[in-house]
Amino acid sequence: MPVKFKSLPWILLGLVLAVPGVSAQNCRLSLSQPRIDYGAIRREEPGDSATLALGTRVLHVNVLCAEPAAMGLRFIGVAADGQGFQFGRQGRFRLSLTHAQIDGHAIGWAAAHLPGEPATGQLLPGQTLMARVAGMPMIGRRLTAQVEIDTELPADALEVRSQAHPEGRGSFELISPAVPPNQ
Repeated sequence: MPVKFKSLPWILLGLVLAVPGVSAQNCRLSLSQPRIDYGAIRREEPGDSATLALGTRVLHVNVLCAEPAAMGLRFIGVAADGQGFQFGRQGRFRLSLTHAQIDGHAIGWAAAHLPGEPATGQLLPGQTLMARVAGMPMIGRRLTAQVEIDTELPADALEVRSQAHPEGRGSFELISPAVPPNQ
């Protein structure tokens, strides 16, 4: 019976999670690290750039199911715009799924609302990416993917009088294609 699986909390900067994985029905979703910490960020010299890129960070998402299942992933967080999620008051972070495999076979992605169209692997606000091979849903027991996180802040966000702690929050969600994701 298809179900929507529970979310696994994931936080950028500043919070630590006590639970490394979440079980739901016959699948378990886990992250290699539930926290990305950029440390102290200082702007040494004023530059010409309007934004400050904090660099790409990488983690891994793993899904292990007792029974073969079709799998989709989405990220639930506060949308900064149609292309990323909010980081602090003014910044944003973008997530991309790369090097994805199901049971050791490379897969592609398709947006759930556009099943015939291939997707780049970028997790956009409100979008679910479904695992596909040759345009067809891929069913398996183990999904692995690398998650690339690109974070940027406007240059003026570092012009503060005291210490600031910008953060981004959200959760990955494993979705069964037969059950529509929550809106």
